[in-house]
Amino acid sequence: MYKIIDGKAIAQSIRAEIREKVVTFKAETGCEIGLAVVLVGENPASQIYVRNKIKACEEVGIKSYAYYLSAAATQRELEDLLLSLAKDDEINGILVQLPLPTHLSDKALKLIPDCKDVDGFSEGNIGRLCLNLPATVACTPYGVMKILEYEHIEIKEKNAVVVGRSNIVGKPMAMLLMNADATVTVCHSKTKNLKEQCLKADILVSAIGKPKFITSDMIKEGAVVIDVGINRDENGRLCGDVDFESVKEKCSYITPVPGGVGPMTITMLMYNTYLAALRSRN
Repeated sequence: MYKIIDGKAIAQSIRAEIREKVVTFKAETGCEIGLAVVLVGENPASQIYVRNKIKACEEVGIKSYAYYLSAAATQRELEDLLLSLAKDDEINGILVQLPLPTHLSDKALKLIPDCKDVDGFSEGNIGRLCLNLPATVACTPYGVMKILEYEHIEIKEKNAVVVGRSNIVGKPMAMLLMNADATVTVCHSKTKNLKEQCLKADILVSAIGKPKFITSDMIKEGAVVIDVGINRDENGRLCGDVDFESVKEKCSYITPVPGGVGPMTITMLMYNTYLAALRSRN
């Protein structure tokens, strides 16, 4: 018998915890917690993501600062803004909504100090994660770890397979699982015998970005299946990397799309921002 993991419910529970922590922080320090969100251009999807992040800030009591640059903004304008935010004591976290317009370089992100890098993308934070040192962790893989924790799913000594090796999800996901004492295999587009690798997984995390790519014949009986993918199927409906209807009958736990990992990403962004404020005061 499988269980469908309710990511929305877990996210709401964590947001309630964050809200309480933020109230306590304000009472003890007399200070707000501030998150700066930078959007360059008018990408419709990016605008939605930014609105959702601002809404989440309101929900947990974090003060949001939105900075909108035109699509014609120069590299210098973006870098000057980030340098200014880096020096601003009222800003605890900085994120730049990606992707940037094609004429801009994401090298500007290097101007965000590690201590304000609430996305967990900086070389410093990634390096500390690899060394199993305290670090700000990329929000989506951090959210996956929280899901496993809330569902009391044992990681230690399990075989974990991560399908996808992106810097944003796949690589930090593998590091987190390894740091939790799983034996981790990372698969990608050039992996030979992908099916055989997936069949070894006690925990399978798919972040490959291909609709319904993971099918039931790739899943071991009783595996935990975490679907990070957000795609559109042949009918234009939102779906994940996993063929949910066929896979669910073989697994012990599975995350749906939508409603699984997705709600956790912005929630962990809020948590990272709170942690950044806490570290700055300590």
